[in-house]
Amino acid sequence: MSFNRPPFVGKETEYIKEAVEKNGMICGDGPFTKKCSQWMKDRFQTKNVLLTTSCTHALEMAAFLADIQPGDEVIMPSYTFVSTADAFVLRGATCVFVDIRPDTMNIDETKIEEAITEKTKAIVPVHYAGVSCAMDEIMAIAKKYNLKVVEDAAQGVNAFYKGKALGTIGDFGCYSFHETKNYSMGEGGAILFQDDRYLEPAEILREKGTNRSQYFRGQIDKYTWVGYGSSYLPSDMNAAYLWAQLEEADKINDKRLSIWNFYHEELKELEDKGVLERPYIPEYATHNAHMYYIKVKDLRVRTKLLAYLKECGILSVFHYVPLHSATAGKKFGRFHGEDVYTTKESERLCRLPMYYSLSLEEAAEVVKALKEFPEYETIEDR
Repeated sequence: MSFNRPPFVGKETEYIKEAVEKNGMICGDGPFTKKCSQWMKDRFQTKNVLLTTSCTHALEMAAFLADIQPGDEVIMPSYTFVSTADAFVLRGATCVFVDIRPDTMNIDETKIEEAITEKTKAIVPVHYAGVSCAMDEIMAIAKKYNLKVVEDAAQGVNAFYKGKALGTIGDFGCYSFHETKNYSMGEGGAILFQDDRYLEPAEILREKGTNRSQYFRGQIDKYTWVGYGSSYLPSDMNAAYLWAQLEEADKINDKRLSIWNFYHEELKELEDKGVLERPYIPEYATHNAHMYYIKVKDLRVRTKLLAYLKECGILSVFHYVPLHSATAGKKFGRFHGEDVYTTKESERLCRLPMYYSLSLEEAAEVVKALKEFPEYETIEDR
């Protein structure tokens, strides 16, 4: 059984063909790009959405628009994907890693303020597994110290914090539409922001440093090179693939939630026995069933469990190796305070198969294998 399969709802190839044959436009900012952007504006109540070639590039754009400079410091969790850090390292910033909460695997909001220095310019909360960070507390700290907030909502599309869409709360939000995400365009992402003053520089940045977007809107009679930029604009064929899934967003979300809830209910007895822990969803969070993970006693038990599941024909995987322990993490960042939970919890976590086309019968096979695993050990200090 696969760990992941890209979502496919049925109209993707039809829309790609439409982009090629009917629209005659397969470069960026075509009809499907506009449809996807408008859908997100309406759905998530945000003023500005720009599709990008990846969430990595959305983060790079956010770092540039936030005016991150060499020598600046940016606070983030160490338990995240490398792109969270890369985007700011490319601007010459130092990553300041702080510990995570063991319940949500998100940045510990109580550890942020003590990590702030005169060089701090931004906070980057990562909404792990589509479960929101404690955004009220984070935004209050940012306001107190005049810091930018860049939400890494790669896993948080169609998830919410107190009714607000993830990615729309901070100064910038960054989405991923990679094939491993709930909604996919193969490779792709988006940057979201509410402040209109960022729109023109964001368009210039995305269009290789030119004012091409203004030209096509008829605001200027020719376009030229006006500033720094790169090529962050995805093909309209990719957007066509994504549009098919956004049209069926509720259907996809409901199916994923049904799988997530099945796992959660069926694995309660193992949690009650004290041999594993299930995900925790705070009251303020409305998650999107991006991921279902369990946590066992320690790295040794997890290693045995992953090997056992593989023998059962089930591909289950661990997740991030904390960035502060990596070669580049030591070079470009530092860990502030004590690593109480980041490494310990990351070594216990095991992700189960979770994708749109996974059947409940297949999920039941996963549960059966987990219940029959013979080498659990009781988790202490639960």
